[in-house]
Amino acid sequence: MSKRSGILEFAVLGLLRESPMHGYELRKRLNTSLGVFRAFSYGSLYPCLKTLVAQGWLIEEAVPDVDPLAAPLVGRRAKIVYRLTTAGKEHFEELLAHSGPDAWEDEHFAARFAFFGQTSRDVRMRVLEGRRSRLEERLDKMRASLVRTRERLDDYTLELQRHGMESVEREVRWLNELIETERNGRTTRPSAEQDDNTQDRNTQEHGGQPGDRGTA
Repeated sequence: MSKRSGILEFAVLGLLRESPMHGYELRKRLNTSLGVFRAFSYGSLYPCLKTLVAQGWLIEEAVPDVDPLAAPLVGRRAKIVYRLTTAGKEHFEELLAHSGPDAWEDEHFAARFAFFGQTSRDVRMRVLEGRRSRLEERLDKMRASLVRTRERLDDYTLELQRHGMESVEREVRWLNELIETERNGRTTRPSAEQDDNTQDRNTQEHGGQPGDRGTA
């Protein structure tokens, strides 16, 4: 099983854990809720669904098309809805508990993060810290490479490398905030709390109360 197909299987199981869906609904959710899957097509999704059915993790259910606006047609095909089995739920729980190095990679991390609401806190912490460690290693290599090659690069290539470094640095800062939030058991990110505290201080300095938000 390739890495990309493994990520797709994980996401499909996770979405079907929320509710049964047919193929079109699944593809739309993969595209809209999990942007990492925008490149996936029906040609990738349906073989994945067939594999999961063969494994016993999904079942197919034929649901009649009851659209009242649709003209009755002889031989109209029923929609196939995919439902997670008990074995499928158990398998997804096993996947959620995994926090090894493949969970830190770019595409897999995005899929794992999308299901953090269903993931235990200790696993979330291991995945976040592993991702941060991976990016810090990448950042060190990028900086070393830039030092070695900057004299041989034209301005545009140099700017592209700087842009890449800035993107990684931003994600590291974001991960630091998330990890701090997880460690302290807060439900809001530090930046949001800091904004609220600043606004409260400004309100008190102007004679208001901490809960005031500019009401008359």
